[in-house]
Amino acid sequence: MVATVEDGQVTKLRPDKDHPLSKGYACPKGIAMTDLQNDPDRVLHPLRKTASGEFERVTWKEALDEINSRLKRVRDTSGPESIAWYMGNPGAFSYSHTLWVKGFLDAIGSPHYYTAGSQDVNNRFAASALLYGSPLVVPIPDLRRTKHLMIFGANPLVSHGSVLTAHRIRDQLMDLTKRGGRVVVVDPRRSETARAFEHVAIKPDGDAWLLLSMLNVIFEEGLEDATAIEAQSRGVEMLKEAASDYPPESTVSRTGIPAEEVRQMARDLALADCAAVYGRTGSCLGRRGTLVSFLLDALNVVTGNLDRPGGAVFGKPPLALDDVAERFGLATYASNRSRIGGFPDVLGNLPATLLAEEIETPGDRQIRALFVSAGNPVLSVPDGDSLERAMGGLDLMVGLDFYMNETNKHADFILPATTFLERDDFPIAFLGFHTTPFVNYTEKVVEPAGEAREEWQVIEEFASALGVTPSSVPPIRWLGKLGIKFTPQRIVDLLIRVGPAGDFFGLKPKGLSLKKIAAKPHGIVLAEYVATGELKTKVRHSDSKVRLDPPEIVGELRRIKGAVVETSSERPLQLIGLRELRSHNSWMHNSKLLTRGGRSQPLHMNPKDAEGHGVTEGAMVRLASKDGSVEVPVTLTEDMSPGTVALAHGWGHSGGWKTANGLGGVNVNLLAPSGAEDLEPLAGMAFLNGIAVSVQLVATSGSAAARVDEAVTAAPPRD
Repeated sequence: MVATVEDGQVTKLRPDKDHPLSKGYACPKGIAMTDLQNDPDRVLHPLRKTASGEFERVTWKEALDEINSRLKRVRDTSGPESIAWYMGNPGAFSYSHTLWVKGFLDAIGSPHYYTAGSQDVNNRFAASALLYGSPLVVPIPDLRRTKHLMIFGANPLVSHGSVLTAHRIRDQLMDLTKRGGRVVVVDPRRSETARAFEHVAIKPDGDAWLLLSMLNVIFEEGLEDATAIEAQSRGVEMLKEAASDYPPESTVSRTGIPAEEVRQMARDLALADCAAVYGRTGSCLGRRGTLVSFLLDALNVVTGNLDRPGGAVFGKPPLALDDVAERFGLATYASNRSRIGGFPDVLGNLPATLLAEEIETPGDRQIRALFVSAGNPVLSVPDGDSLERAMGGLDLMVGLDFYMNETNKHADFILPATTFLERDDFPIAFLGFHTTPFVNYTEKVVEPAGEAREEWQVIEEFASALGVTPSSVPPIRWLGKLGIKFTPQRIVDLLIRVGPAGDFFGLKPKGLSLKKIAAKPHGIVLAEYVATGELKTKVRHSDSKVRLDPPEIVGELRRIKGAVVETSSERPLQLIGLRELRSHNSWMHNSKLLTRGGRSQPLHMNPKDAEGHGVTEGAMVRLASKDGSVEVPVTLTEDMSPGTVALAHGWGHSGGWKTANGLGGVNVNLLAPSGAEDLEPLAGMAFLNGIAVSVQLVATSGSAAARVDEAVTAAPPRD
């Protein structure tokens, strides 16, 4: 994007027509960042909670002095393992924020690192750890060359790609079909992407059974690529034996897909000139998310489509996330386990669903101090009510954010953070996910508004008070004791210069440095296509082969044999989530541009289900699971598969943001189970898709019903 700045204020954001990949296109959420940047509800000064529960403005010195004093007291009385940090999704879009948060916890010796990943993507990383030996070795579909793309639970026409960086992704998918290829979308809802291409309706959380049945057909009909399997992997016999138990006829009740259709899907995939299988949030948030992610990649291996042009490929950026994470000690899986439930860490993350229990359960490592940055776990984790209650018992809670949200309104202090326009950035986490190899660096556009500070700078203050250097790398911590400090920019420049495309400090004149990248404000296209032939450099197993028989997956395959059906006569429907073009999780509902024309949060329901429940368009219903209930208006749509309902997440605001509060809506995650027994065992993922629910008509007055109907009608039925 291009920013217009007048008198030190960003007044406009528009698409960059000179960007070599986006070519003048930007997501509406990007354009709307001016609303956030200049929002009168934005927190611009340190705030401290008073005895009355209200917040008062204080100086940075007052805030830091009191926070650091209380932080030291917690460490000295309860130990460093009683200090926790939760980082929300926007933290992933700041390299310095991420490195410094984890570095702070590692430096003080606390395992309590939580992120939005356990409500999003951690199972994808867990599967990669098992398959490739590193959680950050993640293949992407080679969109620009593939002939057959199979998408599980992703909606890229709305998300624009997730764990996939694909500029103008609609154009890339359309180009795929123009060259004679196919895009097949497997989803319980006929999403915006499914509507544009081919849709296969599946029952929620049925992905594992479908994938096993497709593997069954491929093996039974001899459609596997034996040469590729032999060259790239180990353990195919286990996979073949496991798939033999799932002929398509046996899985219809789980998937809702006729057996012959499954057989044809498997044949079409295996016989395509080149193909790629890709899954995202919809495939991640069921009860078997890690197994599903594993099987998605196994299908790529078995059909000979891993690490080949047009298949599932691995990026080769100038600074690879997997390499950086290993150098910083961040590429971990099961190196630590949660105190509650014994769940393995994923990239250091523990299950955020368990935060309330971790705070309230006495014993070693009980959380007594909690920092929350760029996050809103009260809305994003199951049973936010319990988390709100638990936070009241902490000895210290600090929020770093743009807003007083539903979580940090319970904090002792709220500290103002910068927007991406007020700091530099180098998107390390996303460089390897580009469908066209690309790199860019952005300087800050304006000075921080008010007294906002970058998160890494604030973390330095906390670390200094505890006498540590916030880094996951021991040598950097040792140098810190000598007074030698590294800024984020300095670290990134060093890593680029000694990386595969670096200039090695002048020894390779054509190589890259941060300065050279910054000199190209529109970014640099590094190659026409994503590299292939990279598998042996990516796999960390000693023989450089993909593991198709890890014991953890063998255990999951045993577990699903006894899996019970979620629905019952009492709760006959299954609830899934959905993405909205004009929302981003819970933090962009205060934008007037994104809420223009009215917004609502209706329950999407198939007309047949509605008729059976006596529900009409705009009616208010009580949506209930075994764990909670909410009241929402209904919108009827044939896009929903019968038996499935969908409700967007991120709503139900009651913080310090006026526009968001006025939108109404409910916290859908109050319906999700929150006990350790309900978490996905290999990644500690929350169970947010496929929840068994009931729908009951709520009696309303005529005027109230009219208002509900008016709200649903005013809002765009599909984002």
